[in-house]
Amino acid sequence: MKPIICYPLIQEIPQSQDYIIRIREAGSDGPWSDVNVYGVKVDMHQVRQASMAYFDMSVPVELEIECKYTEVQTVDIRPLSYEIQSHIQANVISFELKDPLKLSIEVNGERFRNLHLFGNGLETDAPSMHDPRVHVIQPGIHRTEWLETEAEVLYFAPGMHYIEETILRIPSCKTVYIDGGAAVAGSFVCERVQNVTIRGRGMVYLADFHRFSAFRGIRLIHARRIVIEGIMIIDVPHYSVYIGSSQYVSVRGIKSFSTRGWSDGIDIMSSSDIEIEHVFMRNSDDCIAIYGSRWGYRGDSRRIRVRYAVLWADVAHPLMIGTHGDYEANGDVIEDIRYEDIDILEHHEPQPNYWGAMAINAGDHNTVRNVVYARIRVETFEQGQLFDLRVIRNKDYNPAPGRRIEHIVFEDIEYAGGTLHPSRIYGYDEERSIEGVTFNNLTIAGQRVDSPNHPAIEMNEYVRGISFH
Repeated sequence: MKPIICYPLIQEIPQSQDYIIRIREAGSDGPWSDVNVYGVKVDMHQVRQASMAYFDMSVPVELEIECKYTEVQTVDIRPLSYEIQSHIQANVISFELKDPLKLSIEVNGERFRNLHLFGNGLETDAPSMHDPRVHVIQPGIHRTEWLETEAEVLYFAPGMHYIEETILRIPSCKTVYIDGGAAVAGSFVCERVQNVTIRGRGMVYLADFHRFSAFRGIRLIHARRIVIEGIMIIDVPHYSVYIGSSQYVSVRGIKSFSTRGWSDGIDIMSSSDIEIEHVFMRNSDDCIAIYGSRWGYRGDSRRIRVRYAVLWADVAHPLMIGTHGDYEANGDVIEDIRYEDIDILEHHEPQPNYWGAMAINAGDHNTVRNVVYARIRVETFEQGQLFDLRVIRNKDYNPAPGRRIEHIVFEDIEYAGGTLHPSRIYGYDEERSIEGVTFNNLTIAGQRVDSPNHPAIEMNEYVRGISFH
C-alpha cells in the first residue's frame, strides 16, 4: 500500500482556484504529487467559498501550498495548539505534517477564504471492490431500494452518484462504503435497524441541489449499533448527522460543512451511548447539540463522549446541551456527558441569547447534570462568550423553563481571547437553580480565573456551590 494516497478528482464538484497543493514523503527527494482542491461554502451571514482538500498518509509528509489569489504575508495554521511551523517563499507555504491532522490554513488572517486541509490515516481494512459480497455502484443516477442486491457492502466507486429518490434506506447488517474520489448526492437513513456502517473517504454532497432542501445528511432513527466513519458531509440543508432515539452510535473522523439555517453538525435527541471522536465540524449552527425529547423522539439522553474534535461555529454554539425536552410531562434528564481534548476555532453569534462556545441551556423542565469539559482550547472568536450556563425559558423554543443544572466540571480550559462578553451562570428562580459548578484551571488571555468575582463571569442569586481551583 502506498504511504501517501491522493484521490481522483470528482469532475462534477467545483474546484477551487485559490490554492495549488503538492505533497511528498518528508525528507524525500522524490517527485511531488498533486492534491485536488475543491470549493466549499462557509458561513450563513454571508455565504462565501473557501477551499478543501484531503489525502491519506502513513508516514510524515511535506506539503507545499501555493496561494493564487493574493500575496502571502502571514499564515496561520490552526488549531494553534498543534504548533505547526511553516515557511513562506514566493507565495508558497511549506510545512511538514508528522501525523494525520485536520487543519485550517489562513493567509493574511483570512478565515473565510481559507484552506481546510484534511490529512487522514491510511485505511487498512477498506472493502475490496472485487469481493463478491460487495456491490459496486458506478457513477450515475441510482434507485434507492438497496439496488436489489444482497451484498453486505454497497460500494460507491469514484465519481458522482445521484440517488434518484434522494433517500437511501439502509437495512440492518449492511455497510455503505464511499470511496475516496466518490460523492453521493442523497440522504442516508437508518430507521429501526442495527449493525450498520457508513464509511470511506468520499463525500455526501448536497451543495446546489435544491430538491434536497428537506433532508439531512445521515439520519439515525430508533437505530442501534451504528458506525459513521471518515466521510465528508458537504453543505447539507439541515443536520449533517441526526441521531434520534438511538443507542450505541460511533461517529469517527467525519468532516462537515454547512451554510444554511438550522444546518447543525451532529444533533442528538433522546439517545444514549454515543461516541464522537476525531471530527472536524464547520457549521452555520450548533456543531454538536445534545437534547432530550424532540419531535417523535422521547426520553432522556446520557453517556455521551466527544473527544479529539475541531469545532468551528460560524453561527451559534460549538457545544450545546439542553434546550429541548418533554415539556408536556416532567422533562428529561440529560446526564453523563464528557467533552475532552477539543479545539474550538470560532464562535460567531450576534444574538446574546445564543452565546456560549460551551453552552448548557436547560429548558422544557429538563435537568442537566454530571457534565465534564476537560482540556478544551478555545481560540479567539469573533462574537459570543466562553460559556453559558442557564436554566431558561427560551420564548422561541421552550413552552416551559428548565428544572435544574448540577454537577458541572470545567477542567484545564484555555481561552486565548479577552473578556468581550462575560460568561453567564444563571439559575431561573429559587426552585430552578444551578448547583455545583467546579473550575479547575480556567485561563483567559493567559490569566488564571480563580474567583467567581472575576469580571469574566456573571452570576445571579439562583446559583450555589461554585468553586475555583
